[in-house]
Amino acid sequence: MARSATDPADLLPLTPAVFHILLALADGERHGYSIMQEVEARTGKKVRLGPGTLYGSIKRMLADQLIEESDERPDPALDDERRRYYRLTRFGRYVAVAEARRLENLVGAARAKKLLRA
Repeated sequence: MARSATDPADLLPLTPAVFHILLALADGERHGYSIMQEVEARTGKKVRLGPGTLYGSIKRMLADQLIEESDERPDPALDDERRRYYRLTRFGRYVAVAEARRLENLVGAARAKKLLRA
């Protein structure tokens, strides 16, 4: 069920899958398989989003208005017409920034407790 939020903090903390998807879309629109590949490459194959996790997360993210489906399509000769492309909404970018700051604060707390080196 979609959460009607106007403040990015209302959606925090994000699930790891949702944050990875937002990161994958931060520099431009992608289709689902491309999102999976980006996450896998960025994490050195430590995080692999399966289709169920990916598309379940995308469904919730669409409902929460974090992402939207793009109407723009690449050249049909270069693309499969069945692919759906997604991009961040302005609100989705705000939520991604809020989550990054939240995680940054947690890392700062871990450093302060000498769990990590500065």
